[in-house]
Amino acid sequence: MKALRNYLNRIKPNFEPGGKLQAFQSVFDGLETFLYTPNTTSSSGVNVHDSLDSKRVMIIVVLALMPCLLFGMYNTGYQNWLAAGATEFPFWQLMGYGFLAVIPRIVVAYVVGLGIEFVVAQWRHEEIQEGFLVTGILIPLICPIETPLWMLAVATAFSVIFVKEVFGGTGYNVFNVALVTRAVLFFGYPAQMSGDKVFVSSNSILGLGFDLPDGFSGATPLGQIASFTGGKLELLNIQGNAVSAWDAFLGLIPGSFGETSTLAILIGAVLLLATGIASWRIMLSVVAGGLLMGWVANLFATPTYPASFLSPVEQLLFGGFAFAAVFMATDPVTAARTNAGKYFYGLLVGAMAIVIRTYNNGYPEGAMLAVLLGNALAPLIDYCVVQLNVARRMRRLRRSAE
Repeated sequence: MKALRNYLNRIKPNFEPGGKLQAFQSVFDGLETFLYTPNTTSSSGVNVHDSLDSKRVMIIVVLALMPCLLFGMYNTGYQNWLAAGATEFPFWQLMGYGFLAVIPRIVVAYVVGLGIEFVVAQWRHEEIQEGFLVTGILIPLICPIETPLWMLAVATAFSVIFVKEVFGGTGYNVFNVALVTRAVLFFGYPAQMSGDKVFVSSNSILGLGFDLPDGFSGATPLGQIASFTGGKLELLNIQGNAVSAWDAFLGLIPGSFGETSTLAILIGAVLLLATGIASWRIMLSVVAGGLLMGWVANLFATPTYPASFLSPVEQLLFGGFAFAAVFMATDPVTAARTNAGKYFYGLLVGAMAIVIRTYNNGYPEGAMLAVLLGNALAPLIDYCVVQLNVARRMRRLRRSAE
């Protein structure tokens, strides 16, 4: 590492103002600060410095996402084998298939998103923002595996430009960039983001996997529940292969690439909470809001809305609820920032996710819209909390003056 440090020091003058490569100063600065903690210090004033800068925070979040990514690889292969009627599931072949399926999507997300950020940073003569380190891996994780690459590129570019850069870059965006990418895909290309086949990879890749027939079904459990007709929902009987809450907890079900395994998500949550990166108040209140609304929906269950027959725990296990609670709702930029506001924000997100998925059969997944709604209201929630605090202190001040 010392040799690398010396090499960077040697070429650094070329990227500084007046150097022959000054046009790429932001690119070099981004690479240098990604590899090493900046050693610059303030010349005046009192400052507290910490080696855990925002780049390191983002890297910890990426590490927390690794269980979801790795399990998504396995599950992508497993679903392809299962849909083909296979009776044996060789672990490394399944992992290899899932890796080959997802790696182009990760590359597209990073190339498009980071490419735009590099250009904008150089144009503004600013440092490259590090927020896309997380966003670039979140986007493939929350999208169906069959999402065409060109659609992913278009939606990523739209989100980075119009949701992030026009507001000033990382730290200024109102909405979660990854979720807006998925929203653009969902509302712009609904046929490629819903249905029975988009959640299961249907073609062999470099000799791995199977080419599935046109008539195979790969709908998610929530999608099948939303289209269920009849009396009281019996979850175990609505699919060709019985699916239990335990299957949903492990994640061996069709769904967006990284959202199916609650177990993998919980492993990531432990890392985020242990390092203090994510807010336990938001996580806890999102779960509480989901359980409360799930209980209310189940209490007044009706065949008109089949998802209302799900138990509160099943509501949390199916779909992207758990992923949203751990990785999306806790985004420090777009979430509420006051402690009291975090509780209300989380309850709102959790409750609205269940309301949307239960009472809108045309949209069986509600986590995405619930978090975006929470993002929109987060500033108002914080404002109300601050104003209530000010009013409370003013009353206390007047009482003490009397």
